[in-house]
Amino acid sequence: MLIYKIFRADEWAALQAEGETSGAPIDLSDGFVHFSTATQAAETAAKHFADVTGLTLLACESDSMGDDLKWEVSRGGAEFPHLNRVLRMSDVIWAKDLPFVDGMHQFPEDML
Repeated sequence: MLIYKIFRADEWAALQAEGETSGAPIDLSDGFVHFSTATQAAETAAKHFADVTGLTLLACESDSMGDDLKWEVSRGGAEFPHLNRVLRMSDVIWAKDLPFVDGMHQFPEDML
């Protein structure tokens, strides 16, 4: 199952340059890398990235993360995937721009 991570431009650039990351500031403070499922990603973007442009959406295969990936209850009782190790560039299946058009982030049609 693909899971998704939204990064700002500098966070994405750092992952590409360094090959791994402990995540965005919220990930660092919480001690794990936050992910969303396909059905959760738009809400995550609206809640945590409202009006932010220049974002990149990363897709990662949850099965390849093994026991380092935990599903934990978060907003509204939904289970969200959390990675309890660094995110590696090798975890990324694909990365796509996440355009901001007419007040909304535009997610790729093939993930919806």
